[in-house]
Amino acid sequence: MLKQLSPAVRQYLLVTGNYWAFTLTDGALRMLVVLHFHGLGYTPLEIALLFLFYEIFGVITNLVGGWLGAHLGLNRTMNIGLFLQVVALSMLLVPATLLTVPWVMAAQALSGIAKDLNKMSAKSAIKLLVPGDAQGTLYKWVAILTGSKNALKGAGFFMGGGLLMWIGFRGAVVAMAVMLTLVWLLSLVLLKKSLGKATTKPRFRDILSKSRAINLLSAARMFLFGSRDVWFVVALPVFLSGTLGWDYWQTGGFLALWVIGYGLVQAFAPRITGKAAGRVPDGRAAIIWAALLTLLPVLIAVGLSTELDRATVLIAGLLLFGAVFAVNSSLHSYLIVSYASSDGVSLDVGFYYMANAMGRLIGTLLSGWVFQMAGQGSAGLAACLWISGAMLALTVLISFGLPRFRVEKETA
Repeated sequence: MLKQLSPAVRQYLLVTGNYWAFTLTDGALRMLVVLHFHGLGYTPLEIALLFLFYEIFGVITNLVGGWLGAHLGLNRTMNIGLFLQVVALSMLLVPATLLTVPWVMAAQALSGIAKDLNKMSAKSAIKLLVPGDAQGTLYKWVAILTGSKNALKGAGFFMGGGLLMWIGFRGAVVAMAVMLTLVWLLSLVLLKKSLGKATTKPRFRDILSKSRAINLLSAARMFLFGSRDVWFVVALPVFLSGTLGWDYWQTGGFLALWVIGYGLVQAFAPRITGKAAGRVPDGRAAIIWAALLTLLPVLIAVGLSTELDRATVLIAGLLLFGAVFAVNSSLHSYLIVSYASSDGVSLDVGFYYMANAMGRLIGTLLSGWVFQMAGQGSAGLAACLWISGAMLALTVLISFGLPRFRVEKETA
């Protein structure tokens, strides 16, 4: 059956399969680390700081990874990412006495490099596998890849917890390392060798985008993801467990389901934004969806200050925020691939995801600091939500500079 598919579709399935396998281990590894150090008595803020290098090296990797992809080819950067994740997992197999915070932070740094090499390669590859005039198909494929990644990351949370209960920490790490090694070996054999290699070798200074549209979209993306992580990474789970009294499994399970639902909405974003009617999004759509999202953290913050049940306000607000944020994220993911140059596409995509990682880093740091400084509890979460609204307002303002166009060449 696979032989009947076109070479482009077969390559897309292979790239997507690689990305899926990596994402499962990425989500499971995060859950394993959180559970392990939670059991050792670390606070949520201390646990969040374990992932600091993960985010920092994500910024660096996206900036340099696009240049590497243009020089080496996307097949190599994707395979390097898979291999580095196997190494990161293997680092956690040292004896328990050596599993110190600095060692885990180093493993997470390596995992952050691996994740962003893999993601940059997967997103860039789609641009090269879809004809330039098939914008509807491009949007659909990007949405499926992006949405499935986040759904599988949520599934990875469950997988990590399940493996931990079933075969313990070391057994879980070994199982994931073996699985990913098999995927890596398969990818070495089957992934197209010249995929994504630029015909003209870019200079290192070319890692900074010269496109106004890409620079604006990257800035909007930075504030978009900062607006999510400023309250989602630390403030929210601490509030759920410390203020609402949820136990760890309630908190972790709810957030995992939220991520899965968020990913499913991303996958269906093309239908939500009008692709069924022959339209693909442009700068105008980015403004509208970002403006709609801006209202939600503000409404949640106001709701927490009223006499309404806080759990109800937060859960309802989270569900709405997740759905609208998913559409914004999927729309941005399509726009960057659409704006990017086909020759050396990884340079533009890498620069954009560098801004994405920078937003996550800023949001993660602010989430712990603002929540703690504002007194934690409802006041701390509300403070984070107000900052989230301010970041989204900046996203809207930046989006006014994005190109506006209508592409109705194909609706498949």
